[in-house]
Amino acid sequence: MDMPLAHLDRPFDYLVSAADDEAAQPGVRVKVRFAGQQVGGFLLARVESSDHGGKLAYLERVVSPERVLDPEILRLARAVADRYAGNLADVLRLAVPPRHARVESQTEKSTTTPDPVPAESPSPGPTSSGPTSSGPDVSESISSAPKLSESISSGPISSRSISLGPDSPEAVSPESAFSESAFSESAFSESPLPESPLPESPLPESALPESALVESVLPESALLESVSSGAGDAAPDVASRSTSPVGAERWETGRIREPVAGGWDSYAAGPAYLRALRDARPARAVWSALPGEDWPARIAEAAAATVRGGRGVVIVVADARDLDRVDRALTAVLGDGLHVALNAALGPSERYRRFLAAARGRVPVVVGTRAAMWAPVPDVGLVVIWDDGDDLHAEPRAPYPHARDVLLTRARLADCAALVGGFARTGEGQLLLETRWAREIVADRAVLRGRSPAITPTGDDLQMARDSGAAIARLPSVAWQAAKQALQAGAPVLVQVPRRGYLPSVACIECRTPARCPNCSGPLGLHGARDVPVCHWCGRASADYQCPNCRDRRLRASVIGAKRTAEELGRAFPGFPVRTSGREQVLTDVPGEPAVVVSTPGAEPLAEGGFGAVLLLDTWALLSRADLRAAEETMRRWLNAAALARPAHEGGRVVVVADGSLAPVQALLRWDPGWFAARELAERRDLGFPPAARMASLTGQAAAVAELLSLAHLPDGAEVLGPVPATDEQERMLLRVTRSQAADLAHALHEAAGVRSARKAALPVRIQVDPADLF
Repeated sequence: MDMPLAHLDRPFDYLVSAADDEAAQPGVRVKVRFAGQQVGGFLLARVESSDHGGKLAYLERVVSPERVLDPEILRLARAVADRYAGNLADVLRLAVPPRHARVESQTEKSTTTPDPVPAESPSPGPTSSGPTSSGPDVSESISSAPKLSESISSGPISSRSISLGPDSPEAVSPESAFSESAFSESAFSESPLPESPLPESPLPESALPESALVESVLPESALLESVSSGAGDAAPDVASRSTSPVGAERWETGRIREPVAGGWDSYAAGPAYLRALRDARPARAVWSALPGEDWPARIAEAAAATVRGGRGVVIVVADARDLDRVDRALTAVLGDGLHVALNAALGPSERYRRFLAAARGRVPVVVGTRAAMWAPVPDVGLVVIWDDGDDLHAEPRAPYPHARDVLLTRARLADCAALVGGFARTGEGQLLLETRWAREIVADRAVLRGRSPAITPTGDDLQMARDSGAAIARLPSVAWQAAKQALQAGAPVLVQVPRRGYLPSVACIECRTPARCPNCSGPLGLHGARDVPVCHWCGRASADYQCPNCRDRRLRASVIGAKRTAEELGRAFPGFPVRTSGREQVLTDVPGEPAVVVSTPGAEPLAEGGFGAVLLLDTWALLSRADLRAAEETMRRWLNAAALARPAHEGGRVVVVADGSLAPVQALLRWDPGWFAARELAERRDLGFPPAARMASLTGQAAAVAELLSLAHLPDGAEVLGPVPATDEQERMLLRVTRSQAADLAHALHEAAGVRSARKAALPVRIQVDPADLF
């Protein structure tokens, strides 16, 4: 049921009247009477009898006979809720869009829609899971609620979760999870794989890469039964999938375009990966794309191979611009009618119409932004995420899941292929490779050298000898010359600056004291050359600002934004147009003509034929951030921009205004994101930070956080770090455990949250597992 209470995170039994017998099928929306109120929910299963010994209430009504909750999505939602210490109702709110009755009535339901859940499906309930699965005992949770005994039991109507007990086929003990071969099916080469190195019991903390193998993508409590305990799992029989609603015989595959030359065949393992997808094998890969790669076309070709094999595809990208590119590529490769694109900008009716097209099995491919990770594609055979390091992949709503983790969990549950792609590589992607859950798709160095631009730093000894001011200049001579040569050759130039605006930060010109608002102490900035300083927090202007330290009224720039940079470059390159791409206006593409494009990270447009030069300015603003992922995020932004440059043999150049001895600069010079990701992961393992360890943050009023910690039965060895100040006069505590204890930590936090909700605690506590921001 859609109830925001952690202690009610379990299913309940209701009776079905004869009038609702036909419509009340697993997966439909229902209304039930609960604690004197009418609440919504989903019907999970139909059974002949209930284990509840008391009186049962009847369903109020079936909202719609449309089966919108697919059993695969239900299993995935339960696993995600367990992994992030959340409630199933919160996850289902993310997974199933709101109903649009007119769309349901306008769209005729396909006669080939499969049954989402067999009628004889067992009813997982509190009886099998025990009273500790979601907080306090049922009798304690309902003692103060009127008329609750009439409707509560362990049965077919969903509350906020499905509890997976030890007798459930979905529940696997940690020992069996670690003994299962987790990578043997991920091979996409034709050579045999080695035997699984995993022992029959969890490894000690010192052996972190191996012990993190299975848990890195799925908590043990949500794993399927082990399909093999020998040397490796056999690839699934394609013929056994012939009864799937998504079959090669159902779709018009004759119009699907074959992969083009110079695409996947540029990578050593690329052709083998496509063959594995066509054979419906669960091939899992981390793909490092080449500079200048037409990655939407490569993803579309991987989707086409999967559809030829008779299975569905889910593709997740970060933003609407990437979605448009992949949408066009899928149309070009698959033709019309084989995919839908899900985007929040479509509006509720159109988005629900496309959701139903996928739920009813009418299209085998769904692409979209973050919400598409829940797309109910029947018999999914491939999940794809592009640029998994982008912070847009992190869900801002409870329980705050990350699209990468959701898709990898889905790949494990559905026994399907996975593709994690990007120009850069995250620590999580590197962990998948080091634990052998996935294989690497990279190009040979010879191919890479032919596709890469010439990359030059400005702070090394050679540049310092030529230009003594290169170390402190914002636009050193080597960068100016690269831009000038590209413009004279008739090519556009891309300039990436990390800050938007004009002068987002200013300081006293005399004593360098940062300018702060006299009303709220917020930072002051300028929106234009003739504007007065304005506070970024309260928005008040400070026309008569005076430095509190030296009483001087003059200001200087501390940080220069994109608008001011465009103004300066316009004076440096007279006669050439200067355009900006950022928050106010994001350019999609620019013609291959001489022009200067100033962009913030993530807003870089495509240039016809590629940019002749790419300048990476103000690199200190990215590298000096107090963030665990500062270097990783810097590497990602640099590679995404540098990938838009032309190859070196066509005159393409990249100039990074930074010291060449820095590790991110070295990785950029060699175009080696794998080396940098391995280095980052090793450092985090030594320091005990994610993804090498599992962390959770508790944010709220001090008394509330302390109460939750006192109720939580944390795993042995759990570290409690903090408290540290948070926003709105709150505090934040961090908890750290090894990856083998991740499921225990999530369960303990969820159980404690259930006790607090049963007690009707007034002060909330936000629980985030592996939050994006630790500091």
